[in-house]
Amino acid sequence: MLATQPQVQQTKHLKLISKTYQNNTDSDYTEKIRDLGNEYDYKINSNYYWGDPELSVLYGTPLYNVASNSQKLALNHLFWVANYNYIAASEANTSIYNSVTNGVFRNLGTYETLCQELDFETDQESYHIRTFQKIGFKTKMAIVGKTTLGNSVYTKSDKDNNNWFKSLIPDFVQEFFISSKGNSRFSIYRDNTLNAIAKTMLRDKQQYYSQYLRDLEEKGQPIPAPADGVGGLIAPRYWLKFFTTHWGMSPFMACQYYSLRYMANAVLKNQEYPYVKYFRELERKGEYIPAPTAVSYYHLMDEAFHTTISQTIGKDMYKDFPKPTAYEKFVSGQIIYMMQRNLLNGLSGVFPNRCVADDPLFMVFIYKLLKSSLFEMETKEALDWMEKCFCQEHEGFHVGLKYHQSLLESLQKFFGCLDYQWKINREMGIMASGGSISKALQNNVKTFKQFSESIIAST
Repeated sequence: MLATQPQVQQTKHLKLISKTYQNNTDSDYTEKIRDLGNEYDYKINSNYYWGDPELSVLYGTPLYNVASNSQKLALNHLFWVANYNYIAASEANTSIYNSVTNGVFRNLGTYETLCQELDFETDQESYHIRTFQKIGFKTKMAIVGKTTLGNSVYTKSDKDNNNWFKSLIPDFVQEFFISSKGNSRFSIYRDNTLNAIAKTMLRDKQQYYSQYLRDLEEKGQPIPAPADGVGGLIAPRYWLKFFTTHWGMSPFMACQYYSLRYMANAVLKNQEYPYVKYFRELERKGEYIPAPTAVSYYHLMDEAFHTTISQTIGKDMYKDFPKPTAYEKFVSGQIIYMMQRNLLNGLSGVFPNRCVADDPLFMVFIYKLLKSSLFEMETKEALDWMEKCFCQEHEGFHVGLKYHQSLLESLQKFFGCLDYQWKINREMGIMASGGSISKALQNNVKTFKQFSESIIAST
């Protein structure tokens, strides 16, 4: 039998949750998104911009300035595809963590409407994801002719360069740390140890343990830890499993997850609201609205309900429960700190609303784009243009800084109210320090040098 539950009156935030659930279930945005995805035809939409020109890959760079009109249209479309590929992966993460935290809230016994809302959100996300994937795949195939942008630029021989080093390590040591059949013995011990630490530190919260996690344990399945989307960028997968145990066991930590989810909601709004403004402008003028632009509009309408839920739980509902312990404060602080450090640590000059420092994987994406049928560049030409785009100041960096500042202000306003958070998290200190064009250029010069050397060595 569960321990005595907190007596929760129909507070302002519970009324808001109930109203949001009613409005969300009454809306038909999800159905419109589904229909747009099912009926999508790239040819019909190919001659239109899907958003303002600044919502384009490489916007403001020297290469963009000399690109043809057809190339600029393609870059505008690929920008949408890249954004929504990432959003689709992030929404798959959301579906998992909705289920994890929902199990905690159901055990509390007084939040049934909230649980129904989270179940409904999870169902909505499945429709969103399928539409994003359909439009993205058809668009990418039409522009580059094949799935070139998903293949590695490195050859097998590059991956085998360290075989001589591996030969020096005894087989039994390699087998302990590395396994071709799945998790190594080391990773299993590590995950079990971290899980045991979490359960020990939260042992007085056992009665709230999420049924979702209990079911996984009974089936002998591991705690989920996404490798893509927002979840895949926050931390290594073993840390995500560690954090998930907390979100699925402690009422306070389950609420704290929604402060993290609010960060993802804010990132999405920062990316998506310009499409909404573009949609409304086209609608006002009576002009053709491309299907992807309409998808963006209706998706943000759906996500507005989800954002309200994140904000309400993360900012208000956590106060329904006893104040967090020192341990819970530490873990929640570490989570947001890692989110800042790994996801919001800089800005990009070639992907305007990406508040993440350009890394080798993103340079791989741009390199393959320049080598694709869209630009048909040789290796040297591609690298020369990349150096101009990544390592020289241009308009794209200033557009990126605009989006960075908008997101920073939104997050500072939200986290500034959370008295349990670390000062550096309340002020979004790491993100704020990353909003620097000079720092972005310094990072890119170093990263591009290593990238270009690896490309030259492999050709």
